[in-house]
Amino acid sequence: MTQQFNFSKMHGLGNDFVVIDAINQPVQLTPQQVRQISDRHFGVGCDQLLLVERPTRPDVDFRYRIFNADGGEVEQCGNGARCFARFVRDHGLSNKNEIAVETANGIIYPRIEADGEVSVNMGVPNLEPSALPFDAPARQAQYTLTVGDTEISIGAVSMGNPHAVQRVADLDRAPIATQGPLISRHPRFARGVNAGFMQIIDRSHIRLRVYERGAGETLACGTGACAAAVVGHSWDLLDSVVHVELRGGTLRIQWPGEGQAVIMTGSATHVFEGVITI
Repeated sequence: MTQQFNFSKMHGLGNDFVVIDAINQPVQLTPQQVRQISDRHFGVGCDQLLLVERPTRPDVDFRYRIFNADGGEVEQCGNGARCFARFVRDHGLSNKNEIAVETANGIIYPRIEADGEVSVNMGVPNLEPSALPFDAPARQAQYTLTVGDTEISIGAVSMGNPHAVQRVADLDRAPIATQGPLISRHPRFARGVNAGFMQIIDRSHIRLRVYERGAGETLACGTGACAAAVVGHSWDLLDSVVHVELRGGTLRIQWPGEGQAVIMTGSATHVFEGVITI
């Protein structure tokens, strides 16, 4: 079936998206079509494709669906959530500063701030292994994971999607290209995991790179930034407010501690509008 629809190209700190209004135009995509659109040589090109849909429940404004470049649907994307909020506002789908958005793993609350940045209440992080899911007998602050011939220490947390975060001494020399793919599909993570590599500069500043399952390393990962801040704080190495420096820019992450929601603040940038036939 041939489809033609409008889309927006957007990015959050270089983590780039094709965003599609599936409320005012019919859109039904197969995994193969998502891969085609996401391809940087034969399609538009993006890390993730985002669909804006009508909600399935009365207490929210929109439904938010996320597809990785490999065509697989995932539960959450923090940089995408900021772009989602900017998209619905700029396209006249909502005039609210704060919206309630349904995701595959609960409700989030993006808010457009007075300075144009977007803050997102990402919900309460879940540190139980079963939430990721992760094969571990009980919750621990740190876990040992065998990656190839190496044993590493990680923190594991769900931000609506699974993350494994390790501390590295020098981010520029971290084995992201080799360890990232192995961690992301490690058999102890039944549905895969996003692999974070965190260098702590001081208690309020970290550097981070993330190898995302289904997308590879991206210029920024919003949920990865949240996960790293949570893990570092739970290890008593970071304060409750942390500036996370990613290759595409910096996010501000606030997490007061156990049982509290994570607030992520950063930019959401429109690049161009287009029409695609597929």
